Amino acid sequence: MREEGDARVVMGDLMSRARAGDGNAFRELAEPYRRELQVHCYRMLGSVQDAEDALQDTLLAAWQGLGDFQGRASLRTWLYRIATNRCLNARRSASRRQAKEWNVPDVQPPEPTRLGEVVWLEPYPDALFDGATHVPLGPEARYEQTESISLAFVTALQVLPPRQTAVLILRDVLGFHASEVADMLDSSVESVNSALKRARAGLRHRRLTATDRERPPACDSPPEDAIVAKFVSAYESADIDALVTLLTDDVFMSMPPMPLEYEGRDAVARFCDILFGSGRKVDLVRTRANGQPAFGIYVSTPTGIRHGTGLLVLALTGDQICAMTRFDNSVLPWFGLPRSLPR
Repeated sequence: MREEGDARVVMGDLMSRARAGDGNAFRELAEPYRRELQVHCYRMLGSVQDAEDALQDTLLAAWQGLGDFQGRASLRTWLYRIATNRCLNARRSASRRQAKEWNVPDVQPPEPTRLGEVVWLEPYPDALFDGATHVPLGPEARYEQTESISLAFVTALQVLPPRQTAVLILRDVLGFHASEVADMLDSSVESVNSALKRARAGLRHRRLTATDRERPPACDSPPEDAIVAKFVSAYESADIDALVTLLTDDVFMSMPPMPLEYEGRDAVARFCDILFGSGRKVDLVRTRANGQPAFGIYVSTPTGIRHGTGLLVLALTGDQICAMTRFDNSVLPWFGLPRSLPR
């Protein structure tokens, strides 16, 4: 109890100093919530760059509006209110990234299964999750933090209406009470509950993963390492037969910002077979994105230098691969990966 009292005294002192214009005091108040707020903005927007912009807007608005903070809700809840509304504004007004055309030289892709709706999706480096995955969740949270950052989940969120996206994240991912969410959105509890019902239905319809699938192996566990090693061996040796054995029947492949999508083992195998048949020598450098195994893709040149051409993220179920998402090479620096590797 004494420690709690001391913490309140420290918090009160920081708040007083921040309201008096002390920037260092404000940064100390806001810093514990920075990472989780960035992840929140990423879930809302599906873009690392947009999430960082929204976070900076949130912190600036909070700093400028600190005098309006009355303490009726916690500082964390107040910051989530600001961040959510900044993201809603961004979702409503942003000119989303445009789809790009296929740009792999000397490789003609097969006819896609369909053209994707979400082409502005970006991968989120696992290194940025530090301090953000163990946030205090309300009792009504329905999703584990790792599941709610997966590419399949974040992709599905992007096609929901903005307000439904906000309500579902605040209620089912973070576990805020309906009354808290209503206050954040200047709405009513009835409106929030209605939006949540529609969002859940939309998410069930849009989810790219089947509910009866096996759970993925734990991060960096021997089972995950085993399937990753098999994948790397098959991909780097251009062994299409070995790769196909690792795929589920309904495996899904996408490559934002290109809209091409392939669904089913045969369709994905045809795509990979064309890549492998191009004669390109590929090396994969392991990393992690969205809580999933990921790889920098490096293609050898006649000089021996290997140029980074993209990032590939895997979704696993049991001991198989159920989804592959390829991003262009602009994202490599976010993962500490170089643009090229020496010979």
